[in-house]
Amino acid sequence: MFKLHGIYAPIPTPFKDNKIALDELAGNMEFWLASQLEGIVVMGSNGEFIMLSPEEKCQLITAVCTQAKGKKPVVVGTGCESTQETIEFNHFAAGAGADAALVLSPNYFKKAMNDTVLKKFYLEVAESSPIPIILYNMPGNSGINLSAKLVAELADHPNIIGIKDSGGNIVQIAEIIHSAPDDFAVFAGSASFLFASLALGAAGGTLALANVFPNECARLQELVDKGKFAEAKELQLNLIEANNAVTARWGVGGLKAALELIGLYGGEPRKPLMPLGDEDRELLAAIIKHTQEVCR
Repeated sequence: MFKLHGIYAPIPTPFKDNKIALDELAGNMEFWLASQLEGIVVMGSNGEFIMLSPEEKCQLITAVCTQAKGKKPVVVGTGCESTQETIEFNHFAAGAGADAALVLSPNYFKKAMNDTVLKKFYLEVAESSPIPIILYNMPGNSGINLSAKLVAELADHPNIIGIKDSGGNIVQIAEIIHSAPDDFAVFAGSASFLFASLALGAAGGTLALANVFPNECARLQELVDKGKFAEAKELQLNLIEANNAVTARWGVGGLKAALELIGLYGGEPRKPLMPLGDEDRELLAAIIKHTQEVCR
């Protein structure tokens, strides 16, 4: 069984002329594959998966899995609104070479998505999946929070191996770590609470910031694993501003601009999302430069 541990980057999807820029993607992948990242997440929130057609999703999954094969594990975001489509994407991802599937809960019919419905959804997906399932709790985008009680119940299934929790509720994360089996991997969904999560026993993180500062994020976990909490805390605080810039402050547009600032391909988000303006780019550039200096 695939073991989930370490720092993963949820990679952005590069576009050029409103199509997936495969050559630019390959160039970015070389950087991430050569870094200290444990693995890659494709078609996460930062990958603008909701903006992709089914054909584009398959194209993207295939490209990433092919390039990463034998180098780093790949987790694929496969969550769809229907159970059937989610299962179909899990099978495609498995065939393409993915190591695990990151499954966001259905969220359009929010009022109907109670614990009973969500539990049945995840269990059916897990039973039908040829690769392990990772729960994806992203209440900021989905509007649905997977409760600690529900997660603990789902964690007993042998094909549900972990959760990426992007909610930022450190109490809930602690409750999940406490109540789930020891081999169930809890991942921080943001670098903003990575240190706190790791200190409580999280197994790693899937972090937007890891696209821009992969080695620094990996080093933070290494410091915690070695019991060097003072150094880890200092690094966490040094990463806070940059993390906020590529998440809450400027979102996908900020993340893609940050990639360009470190020499990778960013490009524009897919509309209706907007790229950063010149003034914000200057502010972002100052933040990235400062973070590079203090994290040396």
